[in-house]
Amino acid sequence: MKVYMDNGATTRVTEPVFAAMQPYFCEIYGNPSSVHGYGRQTRRAVEAAREQVARAIGAQPREIYFTGCGTEADNWALRGAAWANAKKGRHIITTNIEHHAILHTLKQLEKEGFEVTYLPVDSDGLVTPEQLEAAIRQDTILVTIMYANNEIGTLEPIEALAAVAKRRGVLFHTDAVQAIGHVPIDVKAQQIDMLSLSGHKFHAP
Repeated sequence: MKVYMDNGATTRVTEPVFAAMQPYFCEIYGNPSSVHGYGRQTRRAVEAAREQVARAIGAQPREIYFTGCGTEADNWALRGAAWANAKKGRHIITTNIEHHAILHTLKQLEKEGFEVTYLPVDSDGLVTPEQLEAAIRQDTILVTIMYANNEIGTLEPIEALAAVAKRRGVLFHTDAVQAIGHVPIDVKAQQIDMLSLSGHKFHAP
């Protein structure tokens, strides 16, 4: 008998999820961008999924974008925000315990002329709003701090950190891949500008 104990890395697709998705593999498989019947059926399913995700995090459906994985979502959010705001400044703030999806993207942005401040954390893996406040500069354009750490489980004070960024006029992104489905999230109430999540962490493919 095998016992799988790495649900932090990925989870098994549950029977209800598999049953809900099965028709779209073999029966309703049209391209959702097509205008024919098959495509329109699939499009309705995609839009229904978009509404479900939006409800789960307190967002609007038009704010939800589907990517191939959490890493792609992180990469897209960081690079998109950085280059869209490059004329305002090139300073980004993060922590030194982020997932590699964040750290590797930031290392690439550093090669492209951006400057990154890596905030240290305490023995519990926490970064404080005061640390963030002190690190923000005139040319800071983006803050990215993970919601829940994938190795030690620390929940960062996201709402307080996002409030600091909002007050200083800086975009705030959080990698919530490890948090979604485990803690309540409301991007509007928590003042989160961008959030990355991935269904495979809570029993989707």
